[in-house]
Amino acid sequence: MAAEWTGRTSVQRQRAGSSAGGTRRTLGLQGLGEAQQRLAGGLSHVAEAQAAAQTAMLATMERRLEEVTKSMGDTLHGQATRTARSLGDLQQRLEAIDRAQANIEKLSGDVLGLQDILANKQTRGAFGEIQLNDIVQKALPADSYTMQATLSNGRRADCLIHLPNPPGPIVIDSKFPLEAYEKLRNAKDERALAEAARDMRTAVRSHLRAIAEKYVIDGETADGALMFLPSEAVYAELHASFPELIREGFALRVWTVSPTTCMATLNTMRAVLKDVRMREQAGHVRRELALLAKDVERLGDRVGNLDRHFGQASKDIADIKISAEKAGRRAQRLDNFDFEEIAPQAEDPRFAQAATLPLAE
Repeated sequence: MAAEWTGRTSVQRQRAGSSAGGTRRTLGLQGLGEAQQRLAGGLSHVAEAQAAAQTAMLATMERRLEEVTKSMGDTLHGQATRTARSLGDLQQRLEAIDRAQANIEKLSGDVLGLQDILANKQTRGAFGEIQLNDIVQKALPADSYTMQATLSNGRRADCLIHLPNPPGPIVIDSKFPLEAYEKLRNAKDERALAEAARDMRTAVRSHLRAIAEKYVIDGETADGALMFLPSEAVYAELHASFPELIREGFALRVWTVSPTTCMATLNTMRAVLKDVRMREQAGHVRRELALLAKDVERLGDRVGNLDRHFGQASKDIADIKISAEKAGRRAQRLDNFDFEEIAPQAEDPRFAQAATLPLAE
């Protein structure tokens, strides 16, 4: 019995142990499931948080990328605008440089052409004559000068100014000692400078004497003439380095003028011509003034006659007004037609006599 009891106890214990073990396993499985659920929930939260963070990061990155793109676009647009403006300015400057280059080339060609002109004595003389003609045309009336005038000795002057006596017509002749002047300016040493100065004196002195001999004629022209130098530089060089030539010209009564001093001299001549013409017209002006005085006197007489006519007309109008007033008063009395009242006041003797006569039956 004891053995049987012991056996049943052992069996019960085993069954109880098996039951407890099953319970523990069941509890362990439930805890594991709950842990898995909690783990899944945590992972889901983590995934959602990561997704939200990733979305926010992507939005931030997109926004910043858009800002960077816009900033870069604005910067590139501004740079492109500035570059285009700079290129436009550069293009304008290049065009201006091209125009300046063209002007320089044209000026160089003109300078070379002028050098070619001045290298020839005939063309150089024509250049001086053209410049003199231009100055004279601007300074004097057209009838006060003659270009290329021929004198009685057969000489032809570049310009003859018709001044009155005294001093009389005066000649202006153009001279241009360019070769001697260029030789003087290009001298490298004392010897070349002395030789050039000697040539300059010879050239200018010969021009002065030729003008004095050809263009100063007693009884026909003034007792002097003008030598026109179409270069201010040559004129200044003569006064600065060769004053003795200027004095020799004064002795020969040949005065040297440049374009500037020639214009001043011609303006003085213009004033002289104007004064002469005013004096020539003085007689005509006096005659016109005398006629004007007669016209004024005649006008005064006619105004006096008109004033007398107006006075007589005023007197006649006053008499007419008096007669009209009398006629009006008489008409008023006749309107009443009362002989007894009218008869004593009658002014006409005939009416008074008629009032005393008896009425005819």
